[in-house]
Amino acid sequence: MATAGPRNLITDVPGILVGQAEDHGAITGTTIVLAEAPAAAAVDVRGGAPGSRETELLGPATLVERVDAIVLSGGSAFGLDAAAGVMDALAARGRGFAVGEALVPIVPAAILFDLNFPSRQQWIGEPPHRRLGHEATARAGQDFALGNAGAGLGAKAGRLKGGIGSASLRLGDGAMVGAIVAVNCCGAVVRPDSGRFWAAELALAGEIPAQPGIPDLPLDLEDFSACSALLAGANTTIAVVATNAPLSKSGCQRFAIMAQDGLSRAIRPAHTPFDGDTVFALSTGSGEAADPARLTRLGSAAADCLARAIMRAIVAAEPLGGYPNWRQIWGGGT
Repeated sequence: MATAGPRNLITDVPGILVGQAEDHGAITGTTIVLAEAPAAAAVDVRGGAPGSRETELLGPATLVERVDAIVLSGGSAFGLDAAAGVMDALAARGRGFAVGEALVPIVPAAILFDLNFPSRQQWIGEPPHRRLGHEATARAGQDFALGNAGAGLGAKAGRLKGGIGSASLRLGDGAMVGAIVAVNCCGAVVRPDSGRFWAAELALAGEIPAQPGIPDLPLDLEDFSACSALLAGANTTIAVVATNAPLSKSGCQRFAIMAQDGLSRAIRPAHTPFDGDTVFALSTGSGEAADPARLTRLGSAAADCLARAIMRAIVAAEPLGGYPNWRQIWGGGT
């Protein structure tokens, strides 16, 4: 039977580290997923309002096979500069794709919109995200905070406070799968009539608080009361899934595509015109690439991990800027 890894974090996948940094005045932050050695990678973009960097490079027909890190950042388009800070830091360590004598760290990125978060202070001069990329790289390790941390500091989840979440799953064949997500979705993560997480049945024992029962009355499928206001470009959910099972670049792309189902299981609606839903996939494994049957199991596990990570982000989030957390509204706490 599949179980979570020892940390229940994406860093349970061997070769994966995570670093985070925040600017609490600007209520924005950056999260990096660092591959200790270059990892096979791909991406799948489903939202109607994405913001990204180097995603075209991850296509199966392009030259570069592996990446050094993935950046998830707040700050909207300004946040894409966090990847430059990560590149600076990795270049100083001698990391990067060799082009003659030059080394170019490969650091794709995706961003979420937090510029209108209540009570944030506008930065003066240069945006902080390049600096945050440096700081997050320096802090990369196996343990990291969930909730109001990194790219999740200024995130919302419908009408609730969003944040950073992560989860892992050890498969029966020994492979490890993990996910990390910054939840800033337009859609709701809970039923509007009860506050029960949409993906509650996927949670492992003790992973989320006890859930309200399913109401007897039928669900109103047009009840959007738990969703955020429908504003262009104001939301997105960005994520990374990873495994130590060996995958080709095309295998990573299928892994990312299947993982997107985790968003649909945990957020309703997902992939809207107002979200930039983007999922990166990493494989740290070596050897013969997983066959289609194994890839199917890995992709299914990635979707479940991502759904669980979304719920863990909401459970860990603390109230901020007038956005309540789940416990305040539905859990009888603060």
